[in-house]
Amino acid sequence: MKRHTQYLDTAVKADAALGEGPTWDSVEQRLIWVDILSSRVHLFDPGSGRRSVLPTEQHVGAAKPRANGGLAVNLRDGIGLYDADGAFRWLVREPVAGRRGNDAAVAPDGTLWAGTMSYAEKPGGGTLTRIGPGGEAVTVLPDVTVSNGTGWSPDGTLMYYIDTPTRRIDVFRWADGEVTDRRPLAGIEDGAGFPDGLTVDADGCVWVALWDGGALRRYTPDGRLDRTVELPVSRPTACAFGGADLTDLYVSSARIGTDPGAEPLAGSLLVLPGAGAGLAQPAFAG
Repeated sequence: MKRHTQYLDTAVKADAALGEGPTWDSVEQRLIWVDILSSRVHLFDPGSGRRSVLPTEQHVGAAKPRANGGLAVNLRDGIGLYDADGAFRWLVREPVAGRRGNDAAVAPDGTLWAGTMSYAEKPGGGTLTRIGPGGEAVTVLPDVTVSNGTGWSPDGTLMYYIDTPTRRIDVFRWADGEVTDRRPLAGIEDGAGFPDGLTVDADGCVWVALWDGGALRRYTPDGRLDRTVELPVSRPTACAFGGADLTDLYVSSARIGTDPGAEPLAGSLLVLPGAGAGLAQPAFAG
């Protein structure tokens, strides 16, 4: 296993309370990420350095590009859609007291896989739901605690998934929108933090951010740890490849629960230039 000392840069110096969900929008050539607790979607063009912020009416766990322009957002009470002109409407609205949307991902077939969790992190208080383009909602995993990283293998036959308190990265067989044969891919040992968001690279390896672990890890498809990247923040939350050639690895982070004096970059969006080869992510078909 390599302990990586690759050059790290600050893409966006920020003080996000709970930065999450970096996603590369290949059409607009921009990086999308959210600050959950500040109810903001951040948009960043690394080519020009241009930044903008889209306020949302509720806590926002994730924001993903839509095939016809605009964004799908995983809000406290369900899935909302922003059109390209900024108009907002609900696609799925199912409020549950004490629960909010968390991480989300778009599957190879264009469906949105949206996670939820209870604010109190109550065991079994969260879900993972598959959302079709017309708002068809099917709860795939009904009894999770903190639904987090979700991603697919390059050939689309495997789905990786994290329910953070389990301290595992799990893998499923994936076909036609259905998941079967769940098994652990890798576990995170005590003292190394908790697995949060993930991304899959072009080699089929899984990168995972370790909350309270101050690091990223890369696992091979057979579950072997082959790389660790130490970070200057203790609470990285998720990672995604971006840039014109999908070789830069962006990392979101959280300021909440940290010491600003000791971690001046907590809450910022970090980047590892030339970290590897990423995969183009599909847009939500809705």
